[in-house]
Amino acid sequence: MKINNLPYRSLWVTADNLAVEIIDQTQLPHFFTTVKLHSMRDAERAIRDMQVRGAPLIGVTAAYGVALSMRHHASDAALTATCDMLLKARPTAVNLRWAVERMRAILSPLAAEQRAEAAWLEAGQMADEDVAVNAAIGQHGLPLIQAAYQRTGKPVNILTHCNAGWLATVDWGTALAPIYAAYDAGIPLHVWVDETRPRNQGASLTAWELAQHGIPHTLIVDNTGGHLMQHGWVDLAIVGCDRATARGDVCNKIGTYLKALAAFDNHVPFYVALPTSTIDWTLQDGVAEIPIEQRAENEVTHITGQTDEGEICTVRITPAGCRAANYSFDVTPARLVTGLITEKGMVAANEVGMAKLLT
Repeated sequence: MKINNLPYRSLWVTADNLAVEIIDQTQLPHFFTTVKLHSMRDAERAIRDMQVRGAPLIGVTAAYGVALSMRHHASDAALTATCDMLLKARPTAVNLRWAVERMRAILSPLAAEQRAEAAWLEAGQMADEDVAVNAAIGQHGLPLIQAAYQRTGKPVNILTHCNAGWLATVDWGTALAPIYAAYDAGIPLHVWVDETRPRNQGASLTAWELAQHGIPHTLIVDNTGGHLMQHGWVDLAIVGCDRATARGDVCNKIGTYLKALAAFDNHVPFYVALPTSTIDWTLQDGVAEIPIEQRAENEVTHITGQTDEGEICTVRITPAGCRAANYSFDVTPARLVTGLITEKGMVAANEVGMAKLLT
């Protein structure tokens, strides 16, 4: 994708091949800055502090974290300690575990002196795979937008939640990939962008991405989606996913479940875009089994933005001493999901549909 008309990925290897460079997403949309990761601890910190976020990007960053670690210490003990530390960085997105365990499986049989090079190559391959997977998700989701345009002959109104664009992956994105593909194919469209409290990643990231690509969009507060659907102003909803179960329940940014309920009540198709690496085949009941990350209270009690004078400022929006609950994700039951858009095609959100992804 492009930033100021220059091509970028959200993560890349530095020219000297000694570090990994990332876009610091905590600085967007006001400042575009990058950060170099020189060690596993840098990668772990970037994941934990959400300089990188989004399930696919977290996974690739963790893979590079393992690779960076192996350049310094490649013993069996170091490999175990590295993987265990990275696994604790964020609990909900399954891609983190998927990537770390893939690295562990590749490296464990190798001699210590072989691990550094093998890890670097594997992490690079995972990054390239992510780009290809997300491009495929875009192509498989494109017909849904084409069909909506053919039905009405009017610009297609799409609602999305949080940020599931290229900033959440290495490139293209998941939920936004079909939108980029449709826009590039000349289909007129418009995106309703949820602000997505408490971290406002729709407002700060999705709106920024879409603006960089020239896609028409409108920011809305999180509680507006149902109203828009009632009045026929949403043709379809496409959201991302941090973990899906074997029967099609999906876990995504908090508030997704409420949008799915509104979509169901108003007969608006509700699609979830995800790579198959996001599916946790060990789980069945998402509500009961998926761990939901709880983050710091100050993400809810305070808000950060830019003043008209250009200063970045954090202010309290609650009474002093007010307690806050900060659940980061919720689970949407499979019955509310119209379909799952994956790199292998679109399938029904049920056990039969999910089984097709195993072939």
